[in-house]
Amino acid sequence: MLNIHNLSVSFGGEYLFEKVTFRLNGGDRVGLIGKNGAGKSTMLKILAGEQEYDEGQIAKEKELKIGFLKQDIDFVQGRTVVEEAQQAFEEIKMLEKKIDHINTQLATRTDYETDSYSDLIQELSEVTHQYEIIGGYNYQGDTEKVLLGLGFTRDQFDKVTDTFSGGWRMRIELAKILLQNNDILLLDEPTNHLDIESIIWLESFLTNYPGCVVIVSHDKMFLDNVTNRTIEISLGKIYDFKKPYSEYLELRNELREQQLAAQKNQQKEIERNEKLIDKFKAKASKASMAQSLVKKLDKIDRIEVDEDDNSVMNIHFPISVQPGKVVIEAENVGKAYGDNQVLEDINLLIERGSKIAFVGQNGQGKTTLAKIIVDEISYTGKLKLGHNVQIGYFAQNQAEYLDGEKTVHDTMIDAANEKNRSKVRDILGSFLFRGEEVDKKVKVLSGGERNRLALAKLMLQPFNVLVMDEPTNHLDIKSKNVLKQALKNFEGTLILVSHDRDFLQGLTKTVYEFKNRKIKEYLGDIDFYLDQRQAENMRAIEKKDEVARAAKRSQPDEGKQSYKDQKKIKSLQNKLSNTEAKIAKLEKEIKEKDVELATNYEEMMAKPDFLEKYNKNKQKLEELMLEWEELQEKLDQYA
Repeated sequence: MLNIHNLSVSFGGEYLFEKVTFRLNGGDRVGLIGKNGAGKSTMLKILAGEQEYDEGQIAKEKELKIGFLKQDIDFVQGRTVVEEAQQAFEEIKMLEKKIDHINTQLATRTDYETDSYSDLIQELSEVTHQYEIIGGYNYQGDTEKVLLGLGFTRDQFDKVTDTFSGGWRMRIELAKILLQNNDILLLDEPTNHLDIESIIWLESFLTNYPGCVVIVSHDKMFLDNVTNRTIEISLGKIYDFKKPYSEYLELRNELREQQLAAQKNQQKEIERNEKLIDKFKAKASKASMAQSLVKKLDKIDRIEVDEDDNSVMNIHFPISVQPGKVVIEAENVGKAYGDNQVLEDINLLIERGSKIAFVGQNGQGKTTLAKIIVDEISYTGKLKLGHNVQIGYFAQNQAEYLDGEKTVHDTMIDAANEKNRSKVRDILGSFLFRGEEVDKKVKVLSGGERNRLALAKLMLQPFNVLVMDEPTNHLDIKSKNVLKQALKNFEGTLILVSHDRDFLQGLTKTVYEFKNRKIKEYLGDIDFYLDQRQAENMRAIEKKDEVARAAKRSQPDEGKQSYKDQKKIKSLQNKLSNTEAKIAKLEKEIKEKDVELATNYEEMMAKPDFLEKYNKNKQKLEELMLEWEELQEKLDQYA
């Protein structure tokens, strides 16, 4: 599909990656991994043809289609969710317009005997056939399935995209790319704005995708469940193995250990030969032997061990002061945005030292309750903080609040106070901002680097309750592991809004699920919650199936009409349109003959075969009218 040979890219005189070579094939589901700033997003942009490279070649098959999910998207205002998603079907939409245009011409024109009218009917048949071949009768149903899978509800389909948050608009963009008939999918952090159920759906979709998929993700479990190949960018090189992420790590570690062992044995042999050379070179009788050993050493192909970038953050979250036993108490808390009631009658009591996860589909109120707890938005009901409670808050879009024109160092200095200003460089160092990196402007940082800076800013304020909304977005896997361990060691109270199953595993002890304006408590970690939800889902499915079976016994299944029978409906409509055109043509011919008979009866009757043709046309008209009635009756069944 796509060949990359000796690819090199540099910034500021330093190589991001150098002489990189690999090939993408159909069926490859590649996890493209590496530390923040290693060049993953840059690689995707180059593969998509959106960024130049310094050296090398990229060869691709003719007419190769590439879909690219970027972090920055730009929608045309005024389109609904469905309209935006269906931008994926440009050719189908074009053919629909063409079919409508031809049908309009057939219905309005009266030159039935002309060649051009016959050509129109033929063109309609050809265009309709092409429309069917490329999925014209299925695309609306496919759109519904993908949007529902990504967490949209049917009542959101006709809402304008302008009214949705950036995360939801990213889902629409993802839906659009999944619906396109692409050969290669390039997905940059596709799970960042997805809830757990949508991630599970996306895993299933990508696992069955026939083309090639390249995914940049820091969700270890997602990579393990989807990918069959891993390419890591590290220190300017790539490491490419046909294994999912976890298996790749094990294999790479084994290979590195083998390299170290081989290097160690080789070094022993080199040292032994060097000692012999030193011993023999002073003796004339052994000089030729010494020279032979020197030549032998010069020819040795020295074993090199792959470098490993092990630099990680060093985080410790100290508590400021010891709070009271109850840190947060909510009573009948509610929140509405206009007519949209997001939360209703929420009662919640959180005790000191609790480790809690907020989960559920986007738009169900997780972030809203987090903002209510930190007193960022108004609400109804009562919410009380306990004695000595000091809250640290990491917002979902925390990195967006950073000033792009400030340097990393100035960002921290401006947020510091007199007591901790002297610690700014130490804190930055623990978050991997060292040396000249502190003088970089925020606008040139990668998404992960911005998140690290936002976390570093958090360290400048005192807290004993930590509320974090999607803190792992954009963080590389090593950084996520360090953050997870720091939160495990945190002695205060933790509230985590997250969709990252691997990150939540073993970290929280209570899960609150947000659904239908309410919350439901699960006394266990994320695995316990998922087990419980799966059981609930199965029971719910069984109940729905039984209801559906009963309904099917008593009446036709209307729920699937929207896309299951759509092909039949469209075909019937086209046949009906063709029949109407033929009827109109015959009626005109018969009317003209009737006029001629009324004015020149004897002359017309004297013409050979006139009466036979006249009667055949009348009979044909009756047959077409019967055909029209049958088609109309069939269409009425779908009304």
